[in-house]
Amino acid sequence: MIVVGVDGSDGGAAALAFAASEAALRNARLRVVSAWEVPMPVAAGYGVDFPAHLDPATQEAFRVRAERIANDAAAAAQGLQPALDVEAVAILGQPADALLAQSDGADFVVVGRRGLGGFTSLLLGSVSQQVVQHATCPVVIVN
Repeated sequence: MIVVGVDGSDGGAAALAFAASEAALRNARLRVVSAWEVPMPVAAGYGVDFPAHLDPATQEAFRVRAERIANDAAAAAQGLQPALDVEAVAILGQPADALLAQSDGADFVVVGRRGLGGFTSLLLGSVSQQVVQHATCPVVIVN
């Protein structure tokens, strides 16, 4: 199985294309992972009771968005490689943690060099850096 992280960014799209190609080449299952969490500016308004008192509709909106990103990416992978065995998952949590958890037993993990984070001056994004440092399987970073 090959795990790929997607977030709707160009880096995620590049990682997906690479992962789909590799999965087809290796006749491996492709697991498309999109993580979601409520952004800190939204959560900050809830103080110490977060997330217990967070509006369920707000949580649901973030979950639905992550599912849509994962499902759209899985469909795109299927479009690139029609015979591919693809599954899409949306996971509550920080992206690096979600990818690391999903990568247990994977052949390798694919991530984009940069995602949707705001620090464009960094050589690597924080997610790709954390995955490289903590993964128990090989990691491919796609530019």
